[in-house]
Amino acid sequence: MDASAAAAADVSLESGLAGESCTARIPERLQKRHQTRIEDAERRREAKESQSVAEEKSEYFFSAFNAERASIDELLSSCSGAERAAVTQRLEEATAKTLQLQKFLNDSMLFLTQYDLRQAQAALQKLQTSLTETREESLPKKKFAFKARTKAADKTPAPVSDTPSPDAATPEDSGSTQVDGAAASDQCGFSNMDSVHVTKTAEEIQKQDVLLTHLTNCKVRLFGSPSTLHLKDIDSCEILCGPVSSSVFVDRCRNSTLAFPCQQLRTHNTTDTRVYLHVTSRAIIEDCRGVSFAPFSWSYPTLEEDFTVSGLDQDRNNWSQVDDFNWLAAGTPSPNWTVIPEADRKTNWDP
Repeated sequence: MDASAAAAADVSLESGLAGESCTARIPERLQKRHQTRIEDAERRREAKESQSVAEEKSEYFFSAFNAERASIDELLSSCSGAERAAVTQRLEEATAKTLQLQKFLNDSMLFLTQYDLRQAQAALQKLQTSLTETREESLPKKKFAFKARTKAADKTPAPVSDTPSPDAATPEDSGSTQVDGAAASDQCGFSNMDSVHVTKTAEEIQKQDVLLTHLTNCKVRLFGSPSTLHLKDIDSCEILCGPVSSSVFVDRCRNSTLAFPCQQLRTHNTTDTRVYLHVTSRAIIEDCRGVSFAPFSWSYPTLEEDFTVSGLDQDRNNWSQVDDFNWLAAGTPSPNWTVIPEADRKTNWDP
């Protein structure tokens, strides 16, 4: 009996200890569950605050962006019927404000959604187009003034030897889109050429808008810092350009190689083209295929100086961040553009 009682006592003791152990673990499990709930609640709160901050930043951006855009629109509207001196001053102010607005957009890209970014970029592009149109409409006599000087200068040797044979293809006084180095300041460049090597110096460009159009099998070197660069109807060309202070616009380019630094790149209707790019905002393509990108690699003696003139940030290059407006599938790369493999990238740009 004593042995049986002892055994029963041992069983009772073990059961009591086990019960106490379970009782001890219950508060521990409750404590862990409570801590997990606290952590989840904290994460949700932080996420909500982060979203709220992003929304506040976005609201501030569009408020400031739209106010500045309206101010520029008002400046452009005031050019109608004004005297030439006043128009010139207002256009200079509008140009400076537009560049500042572009920088403001570039600095705000980190918290803007893709939709908001595209909306702002489209609005800025429309503003830049209005600026160009207003300049052409309000200062039409500027071209004639340059032509008069050009004819006077024709009495002495003209320093336009940067083109081997384009003079034969250039109608006299045919307009500022031709290859005349003395073209109007808002449109200098080359046009209607085939199989030539052409160059413009920094002194010729002087932060003007540069237009290259209807070029085939040409090599083009643009030194200095243009304000904007327009490429249109380009076939089988190699075009190298110094830092562009605002935007580069490419339309109907095929089988070509391009290299330039800029704030923003917009490319349309372009095929089988390589772009060596330094861009501080983003590159945008639309209706394109077979376009490939690599970092800008052309160099020349005054490149650093031209970067300074352009105001571009040399340490910020988003060359591989390309938005394809024809490809909206989230998480799937666009088939219309690629990165040029390092082994295939061009490093020697000698003629």
